[in-house]
Amino acid sequence: MERRLCAILAADMAGYSRLMERNETDVLARQKLYRRELIDPAIAQAGGQIVKTTGDGMLTRFDTAQAAVRCALEIQQAMQQREAGTPRKERIQYRIGINIGDILLEDGDIFGDGVNVAARLEAISKPGGVCVSDIVHQMTQDRISEPFTDLGLQKVKNITRPIRVWQWVPDASRERGSDTAAPHVQHVSFCLAKDGTQLAWARVGKGPSVLKAPNWLNHLDYEWRSPVWGPFLERMSQRCDLVRFDQRGNGLSDREPAEISHDAMISDMGRIVEAAGLGRFLLFGISQGCAFSVRYAAESPEKVSGLILVAGYLRGALRRDSPEQSALSEATNVLIREGWGSPNPAYRHLFTESMMPDATEAQKSSFDELQRVSCSPEVAARINTMNASIDVSEHAPRIKAPTLVLHSEGDRRVPVTEGRRMAAMIPGARFVTLPGNNHALVDGSPALDMFLSEFSAFLAEFGGT
Repeated sequence: MERRLCAILAADMAGYSRLMERNETDVLARQKLYRRELIDPAIAQAGGQIVKTTGDGMLTRFDTAQAAVRCALEIQQAMQQREAGTPRKERIQYRIGINIGDILLEDGDIFGDGVNVAARLEAISKPGGVCVSDIVHQMTQDRISEPFTDLGLQKVKNITRPIRVWQWVPDASRERGSDTAAPHVQHVSFCLAKDGTQLAWARVGKGPSVLKAPNWLNHLDYEWRSPVWGPFLERMSQRCDLVRFDQRGNGLSDREPAEISHDAMISDMGRIVEAAGLGRFLLFGISQGCAFSVRYAAESPEKVSGLILVAGYLRGALRRDSPEQSALSEATNVLIREGWGSPNPAYRHLFTESMMPDATEAQKSSFDELQRVSCSPEVAARINTMNASIDVSEHAPRIKAPTLVLHSEGDRRVPVTEGRRMAAMIPGARFVTLPGNNHALVDGSPALDMFLSEFSAFLAEFGGT
């Protein structure tokens, strides 16, 4: 056997059996024509070699990823033009997957994990589209102008590890402008809490409704534009109708509320549900937002179709029977009151380092500033005390909704043991360990990619109930 690094292109005809049943003579004739006039010449011109063909597809290898991607795009764009006059149900459309890796060559055939991945990418491609692995996208994104959409981590058949996938579809630029640009414009509204406190809330995206519970300091406008939360929120909004709000004392909401308490937070969540006109929805919590989500779901089971809980806990730092964590909570309140609003980020940086130690310096700096602009030192201290004193353990066993719990294995803000405890106390909850040390879901991290993959699967299963 010979081992070689190359790009592998796998292609097949979408709906082949259905098309053959309708008119096999016509399909075979058109397929032969396209092979002769378009596909084989395009592959040859790109320096590719057809390894083998099947009734409805082929396996081809190229010396470079760029050659494979350019060839695939040329074929798919030409096929779209050639089949434009054919009724939609009768069109021949190919699905293409491309990967790069070591392969084994024997007797003219190719084998190996790289080949298997290419075949799985082809299987999940939209008809007329091209799916590529992340390594292929990295090698070609600066050389190919056509837009590819990040599908995140995908679980594919017979491959144990998740694969990050990027997809191109015909007229992607036009479709992106007409179909997805509008949902990515967040719309901010205001409502009044039961005690008269003004609350700011925002809605963005399309699909199943997801309500995000409040977590450590919020600012609807700054978060949306920040390099920390902005990409994360936008990628979520590609999958759902995302509703979130600035908790009282934060961001665009009333900055000096009379009451900051667990009861007020639960009441405010209910008020946002009313203002947004939500029926049944998924509830999404991060950090202390998980505790608020658990209590809300236990008290309003008719509203919640599922829970997604990330980096969370049922009991705050003062309720964990840990003198060390109690002392740390008191010390952080002193730091908050002494220097939170200062232009010097040293005080706030203590929180940033514990929440995202693996983040870039630009991301940490942005999070420092988010904390400064979100609320006053007095309010930050009140919220910190509220979070540290919460305990909703008694509510967890009452949860009836499907629940997904995720927690980073090296979380330095909330120990992963608290996440496991939460999953153990919620009946039937599924627990997923995320890689890394970050408490927050930071753009560009493997933890965020894995979260989005798990979130998408959970949304598909329970978002419509």
